[in-house]
Amino acid sequence: MNVQRLLHTIDGISTWVGKATAWLMILLMSVVCIEVFKRYAVNMPTAWIFDAENMMYGSLFMLAGAYTLAQNAHVRGDFLYSSMRPRTQAALDLVLYFVFFIPGIAALIYAGYFYAADSWHINEHSNVTAEGPPVYHFKTVIPIAGALIMLQGIAEIIRCIVCLKTGEWPSRLADVAETDVIEEQLAHSEFVDEESRKLAIAGAQRIDEMARQRGMGGDLNT
Repeated sequence: MNVQRLLHTIDGISTWVGKATAWLMILLMSVVCIEVFKRYAVNMPTAWIFDAENMMYGSLFMLAGAYTLAQNAHVRGDFLYSSMRPRTQAALDLVLYFVFFIPGIAALIYAGYFYAADSWHINEHSNVTAEGPPVYHFKTVIPIAGALIMLQGIAEIIRCIVCLKTGEWPSRLADVAETDVIEEQLAHSEFVDEESRKLAIAGAQRIDEMARQRGMGGDLNT
């Protein structure tokens, strides 16, 4: 397995987990809507719903971390970063990964493991409400999410090393982009002619490419 295939394999794992986790948003929205109806329409609130919402949102937030890193979508202060050459960006990223990322995520995995193990050991339930639901399965998400982020972080470190050697960022596995949405919407519009549609899509792609050049790596469409 060459380096590029290894990077895309790790990207694929993070992307699959992120997309699977995204379904929690639908479940969370449904639970909230149902609870609002029960609480205000029929005056039958559910005691444990607050805990359930917190666990779903927390799981979504944590498990999406590796996917976001794979898509280079975490917020960065890129006022200076965007003006650097790729090798300078890679050198800076590599230092920051070793100084902050690896120790921080390793601590999260280590502490999260014992945090979850203790919760399973005592059969922990939420104390926010009376007869609260179990929380040990939710706390287990902490070390799992940390391990996934660490795996993706290793891929990012490899990308930095490759960029230092070649002067170019390796490609990364692409997911749905805003330009895809624009193209799909314009394709079904009755009020936009073919020429205007092509110009709009080209303009959106140009803006997207300019933004991508300020970050790490290009995209590989799959």
